Amino acid sequence: MNYNLELRWEGVPSLADALRMLKDQADRTPSPQWVRVVGGWSEFQFAERRMPTLEELNEAAPDTPVFVLHLYDRALLNRAALKAVGYTKETPAPAGGEIVRDNNGNPTGMLIAKPNAMILYSTLAKGPKLPLEMQVNSTRQFMRELNRLGLTSAIDAGGGFQNYPEDYEIIEQLHANKQMTIRIAYNLFTQRPKTGDRGFRTLDRYAQTGAGDRLLSCQRCG
Repeated sequence: MNYNLELRWEGVPSLADALRMLKDQADRTPSPQWVRVVGGWSEFQFAERRMPTLEELNEAAPDTPVFVLHLYDRALLNRAALKAVGYTKETPAPAGGEIVRDNNGNPTGMLIAKPNAMILYSTLAKGPKLPLEMQVNSTRQFMRELNRLGLTSAIDAGGGFQNYPEDYEIIEQLHANKQMTIRIAYNLFTQRPKTGDRGFRTLDRYAQTGAGDRLLSCQRCG
């Protein structure tokens, strides 16, 4: 749904090139949307052999929120993104991760997935969503990119704060309109803590293992 929001760094030969791409993307990204680099890159692909610094992110995009995910171990947020998510000196330490702070207790913009990646998922989820019609366009663009790479099928492992049925509305709309260009088998499980068995009742009401057809089907549910 958010593919059109993502800046892709895979195959970029240098950090200097990646930062130029980031600046260009930030300059054309309308408020209040973010620039998101959501994985697919490594510092070892860059000629400089290092990650961008927070200062470099702030220089490239002083006003547009930027979220850069590095593997699943950390994320870098520029000052605009810290402001957008509301992380301040008073923000308590989260249970599922670490907000790195300076000597005065202010968040630096570095988030660490320790003991788990919950802080990364929850922070990314704070970003604004695209309008419905743009989510449709974004999903179709993503499927076309998979087709360009020669892929015709995909498995959605579930997770990442995706909840059924609301977060599957777009793909089901494309399926109903016969606009699927890849086959998708998805896995579902509850992701809202402290809701008891309500999440399971929701899944039982809307989805069943094996439901669907050859283009869109529920592989596992539980």
